[in-house]
Amino acid sequence: MTQQTMDQIRSVIIEVEELKNKKHFQSALEKIENALVKYSDDYRLYEELADIYLYMWENEKAHKALDFGLNLNAESATGNYLKGFILLSQDKIQASIPYLEKSNKLFGNNAEVLRNLGWAYTMAWETQKGIVILKRALNIAPNDELITEDLAMALIGIGSIVEGNKLLKKIGKSTSTH
Repeated sequence: MTQQTMDQIRSVIIEVEELKNKKHFQSALEKIENALVKYSDDYRLYEELADIYLYMWENEKAHKALDFGLNLNAESATGNYLKGFILLSQDKIQASIPYLEKSNKLFGNNAEVLRNLGWAYTMAWETQKGIVILKRALNIAPNDELITEDLAMALIGIGSIVEGNKLLKKIGKSTSTH
């Protein structure tokens, strides 16, 4: 791949990210589809396509786009994260863990990857492992409300109600009185 081609693809990805941030998902989708006609062998474009589909609540299309992207590059940290995220959101907990684990190995200390991995382990009844991972995520991103809430729920789930409620209170969520 030439430097010019790589620059063109990077430019498309930046434009698509801007469109997604503005919630112009249809325009982002059209831009990616046009780019895929020219650059059908770039896995990053399929990851962007999957991400757009996730924003549009079209999980099956996102899943298919990711599978295609991962076939092109099985070592993509983003692709593995998104695949794990989709599987986790479909309650395919055990299937999600290997993808999230791989993404964690490739990304290293990414709070969002760790949050999903920790929650997956919690949902797979490996709660202690999940809590350790969620605590690591919270250390990386101490103000992240989603991590805080997931950790709180995991703690409450193992009977550490006071500690869990303290975390929920920190983010302004109602606490359990049981």
